Amino acid sequence: MVGREEELAVLHALDQAGKSAFVAVYGRRRIGKTFLIRHVFEGKFTFQVTGIANVGLQPQLANFYAGLVRHFPWLEDKPMPADWFQAFQYLITALERSADVQKVLFLDELPWLDVPKAGFIPALEHFWNSWASARRDVLLIVCGSAASWMINNLINNRGGLHNRVTHRIQLEPFTLSECEAFLQQKSANYNRYQIVQLYMALGGIPFYLDLIDPGKSVAQNINDLCFSPRGMLRKEFDNLYASLFKNAGKHIAIIEALAKNAKGLERSELLKRAKFSDGGSATKTLRELEESSFIKKYPAFGKKDRYILYQLTDFYSLFYLKFIRDSSELDKNFWLNALDNPEVRAWSGYAFEQVCLAHLDRIKQALGISGVQTRSSAWIGESGGQKAQVDLVIDRRDQVINLCEMKFSMNVFEIDKRYAEDLRTKIGVFKSATQTKKAIFLTLITTFGVTPGGHTGGLVQNALTIEVLF
Repeated sequence: MVGREEELAVLHALDQAGKSAFVAVYGRRRIGKTFLIRHVFEGKFTFQVTGIANVGLQPQLANFYAGLVRHFPWLEDKPMPADWFQAFQYLITALERSADVQKVLFLDELPWLDVPKAGFIPALEHFWNSWASARRDVLLIVCGSAASWMINNLINNRGGLHNRVTHRIQLEPFTLSECEAFLQQKSANYNRYQIVQLYMALGGIPFYLDLIDPGKSVAQNINDLCFSPRGMLRKEFDNLYASLFKNAGKHIAIIEALAKNAKGLERSELLKRAKFSDGGSATKTLRELEESSFIKKYPAFGKKDRYILYQLTDFYSLFYLKFIRDSSELDKNFWLNALDNPEVRAWSGYAFEQVCLAHLDRIKQALGISGVQTRSSAWIGESGGQKAQVDLVIDRRDQVINLCEMKFSMNVFEIDKRYAEDLRTKIGVFKSATQTKKAIFLTLITTFGVTPGGHTGGLVQNALTIEVLF
């Protein structure tokens, strides 16, 4: 097991708590939910069952009944349950006869069990409210990749399960340091620059990382997984969204709009470009994408709290829409041949910015401001006819503002005369437009550092490298 320290601590504590708990584990497909739960409780399950995708009520009940018989063989004498209420009654009877001190129940892929009009949710509500919650020895763990179902029908349930979930665990992608540890376990001896390259294309998704062939370079792996006709990730995009969201076309429209506008979009503009009408449905779709770690919303510096920018943060989705979707299956070496073209360089710059934003806590730690109250945001503005944009503004309580620039380069980054002038202009426009009285620190985050001297002198207060992101 790599990482997941907080989640492991919660699950281990619940295992020893001596009281009943209802735990919902959710997150995007391939994130490692089932692996985490089995790692903690393998050999301790009093009952476990996994829902079946795209089948009706009878196959689901038959599968649930088979799970009951597997754990409690004496139930084989009973007829298959006619409905979910009877199925859970069987479970109650079996648990009351169980000698397990802690009764650990695991319902995996819970959304698949909820066949339309089959009454699964009311039966689950009755099981928990009328029996399990009154005891001190039931640990009910449910999980599912269908984020929209988990959020709307379980976590935000307005009926009998309202506020019944005692613990919610949202699994996030691995950080860079977790990816490094994972790859080291696979004997994939890449340096940190190469790990960042891999992260920019695939993100920190454990399943994707597990597909890596340690005997091949990062570029070869990306090429084989994403551009080979039989590559495991060539057609992952459609399967990914279809498995997570009902009516996934709406979610994909949002993702496509954000992929074309790397710097982010304000809500009204985003919905316009996605051809969405504003309202509750749009809010629900955005929330589901955010809860599943596909998009992120953040405030714009100096704007009212209602002015929120949305940005695509799922690395694989961006990479797919930029390169994989329109590539030809006949071009088996697309990525190996495209490594230094302008489109890839432009993508690399944006993807590296997202890597930095995903590791903001590490940046703050490197700046020595982990204990300082801060507000992080983006900024777009103009003054005197000049426009400027800063992708990361760290507004600090100690009267300092860090304006952060992120630059991806295969060598030590050199600030030439033109870029130095652009930076001075950006700082000037920011000061004038915001009328801030705080000190401005220009912070440059690069792969291998900044060439000293030249046009750098006095301009950059903080120069960080990818090392701080790990």
